[in-house]
Order: sequence, then C-alpha cells, then structure tokens
Amino acid sequence: MIEVFVEVIASFTQYYHQSLRCFTIGDFQLAPTIEEFQRILGCPLGGRKPYLFSGFYPSMARIAKVAKISKQELDRVKQNRNGVVGILRKHLEEKVEALANQGEWTSFIDILALLVFGTILFLNIDGLVDLAAIDAFLAYHHSKESLIIAILADAYDTFNLRCKKRNERIVYCTFVLYIW
Repeated sequence: MIEVFVEVIASFTQYYHQSLRCFTIGDFQLAPTIEEFQRILGCPLGGRKPYLFSGFYPSMARIAKVAKISKQELDRVKQNRNGVVGILRKHLEEKVEALANQGEWTSFIDILALLVFGTILFLNIDGLVDLAAIDAFLAYHHSKESLIIAILADAYDTFNLRCKKRNERIVYCTFVLYIW
C-alpha cells in the first residue's frame, strides 16, 4: 500500500513548477494551502500561534524531562549524522515498548508522539529523530503552537529540493500529500 502512495506522489511531482511553487497541469494550477492542510491533519489554527523555529534546539535536559529518559542516557544515544543531531529512533522505539509493558501510559504517549513527529511529519535522516523535529514536538505539546504552517513550508521545501536535485525521493508526509 505504501508503494502506491509513493508512486502517486512521485508521479505527481513531475508537475511541480518550482518558480511558481505550485503544480501545473495544462492551464490548471494547484497549490496546497494552509486551510487544506488544517482540514487534512485535523489541526485547525484556532487561535494558536504558529510554530516558527527559533534557531535554537532544545537542551538534552528539557528533552529528558519530557521523555522521562535520563540526560545521561540521551547523551549516550545522541548521534550526529551529516551535521544533523538527533536521537536514535530505535532507542525511542525500545523505550516505548518498555513503557507499554510497564503501563506508563503518559510517558508512552509522549514518546510515541515524538516518534510520529520525527518519522512521519518531519523526517530528515532515516533512523534518527532530529532535534528540529523534537523542537516542533515540544512547541506543539507544551506551548500549544500550531504546526500547520511548518508542515506546509516543509512540503514546499521538499518539492523545491527535489526539483533542484532531480530523482530525489520524496520522504516527507506522503500520506498528507496523497490525501490532498
């Protein structure tokens, strides 16, 4: 099933017009909007301020507090791949499984949501939940900021990057783009 989604998105990207920042099919132009992404993701802005990356990543102490993982353990599993710093996805998955077995549902939900942010919404490097995705999660979870604009901007950025590099794979939010 995932292969079908990827094929549809990959074939659809051939119609992306980089300078117009929209999809052009004949004389018809399509561009995803904030309103459409709000509806698809079921997350209306509703008075929330939009998430804007501050330029600073969250500290390991703050991540440790939310994830209920010791700072020392996070420092141990933190990795830097091609200049992108993050936490190994495998370690977070193991932590989620252990929390489920212990019945620690509040921490389980937080780390599971963090995994969704790092592997579905803001995937950057496979196998790594990067600090940018963690920052977005913290902004949504604790500051109640809306991520719709960030998700839409990331979608446009992905298409622009793909157009520049040609034949790059689209890994970002494939299901949302498919529904759109």
